[in-house]
Amino acid sequence: MLLFSLLLSLGFTNEIPPKIEDMAVHSLAAEKALPVLKTWIFNEEVKLHFKTDLDSISDSYASTKIDADELRLRLKKELRLGTTTFDNIKTAFTNQLVDKIIPHWYGTPWSFGGHTTIPNQGKIACGYFISTTLRDMGIKLNRYTLAQKSPLDEAKMISCGSIINKIVQDSPEKAFEEIDGLTKEGLYFIGFDEGHVGYLLKRKGELFLIHSNYLNPVSVCMETLKESRVFKRFTKFHLVDISHNDILLQRWLDNGTVL
Repeated sequence: MLLFSLLLSLGFTNEIPPKIEDMAVHSLAAEKALPVLKTWIFNEEVKLHFKTDLDSISDSYASTKIDADELRLRLKKELRLGTTTFDNIKTAFTNQLVDKIIPHWYGTPWSFGGHTTIPNQGKIACGYFISTTLRDMGIKLNRYTLAQKSPLDEAKMISCGSIINKIVQDSPEKAFEEIDGLTKEGLYFIGFDEGHVGYLLKRKGELFLIHSNYLNPVSVCMETLKESRVFKRFTKFHLVDISHNDILLQRWLDNGTVL
C-alpha cells in the first residue's frame, strides 16, 4: 500500500490496487480470443452483436483510427450540407467507438502503471484505457493529463461543462437502480468514487461496464454492470454522457481541444 500511495501521489494511477486473492492468471490464448467474437451472450434475452473490423485478419488498429478520422470529416461535411442530423452523428460516433475502436483492446492486461498505446502490447490502467480510446477516436485531448486525474476530475474534463450525475447510495443494488433510471441507449463515462473509471454502455436496455479491470480477468473487458465485482465494491459514482453530449461531439467534429 505504501508503494501504491506513492504511485498515486505521482499520478501513475487513479485506481485501487487489487487484493492478491482477486488477481487471476489467464492465458494469452484467452486474451487474444475475446476480441474476435462477433456475438456475446450475457443471458438468454440479451445477445450483443458487434459490427467490428476485427472480423478481418488483415485489419489493424492504425487503419481503424484512420477510419474514425475519415468518419469525423465526412459527418462534419454532411452536417454542413444538411444531409445528416446531429442524432445520426451521435449514433455513428458511438458505434465507431464501441464496435470498432474498443474491441481491439479486449484482453489487454491491466496494470495500475500501464499506459501502452498499442492494444495487447504492454499493459494499460483504467484511466489510460479511457483517455487512449477517446484520443484514438479522434477527440483532441492530452491522454496523460486525463488519465492522471481523479475520477471526478476526469468526469469534469469529459463533460465539457455538461451535467455530471452524482450517484450516492447505501448499496450497489440501489445504485444500479438509480443509474439505470438516469441512462438511455448510448455510451457514458463512469467514475467509481476515487478508485476506478470506465465506460458504461446501455444497449438493448442492458447496462454493461467496459473497463480495464483490476479484478478477474485483470484485463480490458466488457461485463454486465449488475454482475461486475468492481461495481459491487462501490456505492458512489460520477456519470457523464458521451453519446448524447452535444458539446463534446461538436468539439470532436470541429477538431477542438477537450481541456
